[in-house]
Amino acid sequence: MRWPHGAATAARGAIKAVATLAAVLATAWGALALWYQLPRWPAAAAAGAWCVIGIAAAVAPWRKAGTAHGKGVALACAVAAMLMFAWWRSIVPSHERAWADDVARLLASEVDGDRVTLHNVRNFDWQSETRYTPRWETRQYDLGQLESADLILSYWMGPHIAHTLVSFGFADGRKLVFSLEIRKERHEAFSALGGFFRKFEEVLIAADEHDIVRTRSNARGEQVYLYRLRATHAQLRAVFLAYLRQAAQLHDEPTFYNTLTSNCTTVIFDLARQIAPGLPLDWRLLASGHFAEYAHDQGALTAGYTYAVLRQRGYINPRALKTDAGDAAGFSRAIRVGIPGVPAGETQPLGAGRASTSAGESRAPVTR
Repeated sequence: MRWPHGAATAARGAIKAVATLAAVLATAWGALALWYQLPRWPAAAAAGAWCVIGIAAAVAPWRKAGTAHGKGVALACAVAAMLMFAWWRSIVPSHERAWADDVARLLASEVDGDRVTLHNVRNFDWQSETRYTPRWETRQYDLGQLESADLILSYWMGPHIAHTLVSFGFADGRKLVFSLEIRKERHEAFSALGGFFRKFEEVLIAADEHDIVRTRSNARGEQVYLYRLRATHAQLRAVFLAYLRQAAQLHDEPTFYNTLTSNCTTVIFDLARQIAPGLPLDWRLLASGHFAEYAHDQGALTAGYTYAVLRQRGYINPRALKTDAGDAAGFSRAIRVGIPGVPAGETQPLGAGRASTSAGESRAPVTR
C-alpha cells in the first residue's frame, strides 16, 4: 500500500520534527550535565562543544541525505553521544568526600526488639545559618513508648516548594526527626537544578527538633508548619523502622539525590506506601509545598478540621521565635501549643535527657 504523496511528505516532516526535538532536548540535557559536573572553565568549553554538535544534529534531518558532509555529521554526533553516555555512566555516588559538617556523619542503628540504639543523631546548636556548635550523639529509644508522629513542612522557596520532615514523639517527651537531605560538600551550595544531574548524594539525618526544626524557623527564617499525623502504634513503629532500613541502605550503598524522583517528599510517600499500598500518585508529591494538603485529603492528618484551619494553627514560627535558645524540650512543647490533635500534656513541662558530647564551634554553608 502506497501513501498519498501529501501524507508521505507530512509523515517525513513529522519524523524530522521529532528527531530535531530529540536532538534539542539531548543537547540541553548534556550541556547542563557538563555544567554541573565539571569545574567552571572546562564545563563551559565542554558544554559549548556539545552544543555545537547538538545544533548540527538538530539541523541534520532537514539537510539532503547521503552527502559526505551529512555522513560526517552523523558519525560525529554518534561518537559524541557514545562518549557522553560513557562519561555519564562513570559518575557514581560516594561516601568519600569532604562533606559539610552538618551532613558529615551517617546514621547507624541497632535494633533489639523494642530497644533501638541510634548512632550519629545530630543535635547541633545553631546560632545563625552558618555559625553553630556541632554535636553528634548516641541515643537509645524504646519503641514501646512511641506514641506520635508529626509532619513538618518548611518553606524556603515560595509557596510550592517545601522541605518535608517527620518527627516521632515518645512518652518521655523526647522527639526525633528524620529528614532526607542532600549531602553537600564543603564547597558546594544547594541547587534544585543541579539535583537533576547527579550533583549531590543524599543522606538520611536523624536529629533533635531543637536542631533541625529550630534552625529553619529561627536561624534561617523559613516558614514552618507542623501537623499531627493520624496513625496507630503499629503504623508508627513500622514507619520508624522503615526509616532505619532506609538509613542502613544509604549507609551501605551511596545514592544520588534527585530533585524529582528521590527527595525529602518522595521518601515519605514511599515509606507510607509500605503501610498503605493504595496511596495514589498525585501532582502534590512533586510540588512539595502542597504535600500536607495531599496528606489531609488521604485522611492522614487530624480529623474534624479543614486543611485551612490545620495550616493556620500549624504555623509555628511565632511560638518558635519566643523560645529560649538553650531549652530544647521547651522548644518542642512550645511549637505544639494549639496544634489540632496534640494532647495538652505534650505542651506541659516534662523531663528529657540529653546525651553529652564534646563540641567545638564551626562554620559551614547551609544544607536544605
